[in-house]
Amino acid sequence: MKITEVRLGEISVPLRVPFKTALRSVDSVEDIIVEIVTDTGAIGYGEAPPTGVITGDTKGAIIGAIQDHISKKIIGREVDEFEDLIQEVQKAIVHNTSAKAAVDMALYDLYGQLHNIPVYKLFGGAKKSITTDITISVNAPDEMVRDALQAIARGYDTLKIKVGIDPSLDVARLSAIRKAVGPDVRIRIDANQAWNAKQAIRILNSMQEQGLDIELVEQPVPGADFDGLCEVTRHSYVPVLADESVFSPEDALKIMQYHAADMVNIKLMKCGGLYNAQKIISAAEVYGVECMLGCMLEAKISVNAAVELACAKKIITRIDLDGPVLCSEDPIIGGAVFNEKLITVSDEPGLGIKGIEPGKLRYL
Repeated sequence: MKITEVRLGEISVPLRVPFKTALRSVDSVEDIIVEIVTDTGAIGYGEAPPTGVITGDTKGAIIGAIQDHISKKIIGREVDEFEDLIQEVQKAIVHNTSAKAAVDMALYDLYGQLHNIPVYKLFGGAKKSITTDITISVNAPDEMVRDALQAIARGYDTLKIKVGIDPSLDVARLSAIRKAVGPDVRIRIDANQAWNAKQAIRILNSMQEQGLDIELVEQPVPGADFDGLCEVTRHSYVPVLADESVFSPEDALKIMQYHAADMVNIKLMKCGGLYNAQKIISAAEVYGVECMLGCMLEAKISVNAAVELACAKKIITRIDLDGPVLCSEDPIIGGAVFNEKLITVSDEPGLGIKGIEPGKLRYL
């Protein structure tokens, strides 16, 4: 199975409601799709969201990285040269982790198809299904309560609440939500780097002292503030999950070695794909650090790749793969089945993606 072409396209998928965090507000998913074509007719699918505010990867950067650098390293190569192919992708260009992730997952898709095995079974195949949380965007407290209750009505029992736009309101937001949903719903919060260490400790401890029972806080301080992250982890009553502080296996290893956070969040777009994600998982298994597998605001192809990994490894104990259920439609054919909080992996070879609905993909 020889790679003959790398095609790029673009999809636009509207969201059910606007997605608002401390960093951005968007109304739709606008992603770059990668199709790696082979001489057998098999196609491997990948996807990358241009999330410049987090990864630095814009639409133009993703397209340029793949067209001008990465594709040249893999066209004409056999898919069975897999280790070399994956390493060529990582070495082709500095940074540009979203572009690398999209090509990486497409190669895993092809490798699974070549050997007639689902990717999750390549990785270990621990389980067939997982349960995700759902994100509640940051808004006025009454609007967030409404969104939380709607999520509960849809069957979700774990909410990821965005906070951080106005620290003075964050405790009020969480108090209103906890009162509305009751004690049995898990609440985790995501500050998206919005606080400094002193603010984070004060706000988090106030939440717990008021009985809000927060399961974890995701990235309370700026990603580069390693000392601040350590400080919050040492003094917060709420367990800390590192997200934007983890862009590579080396970042994750440093956090684990210094216990700068209680858990780490693995996102394919930040670490460069499934290959590097497995390195983080291996380190986590050695250090006994539980992981969350998360996503950016992404459509089904890339989230599906994360599902394959989440179903394979027991050290991944928390799932934040709600991108497809935040969308108002799903143009992707095949792959995992997203039934609200329950996600069931496909047993088809590779990633199980069959294609994209006609008219939904605009080739570039």
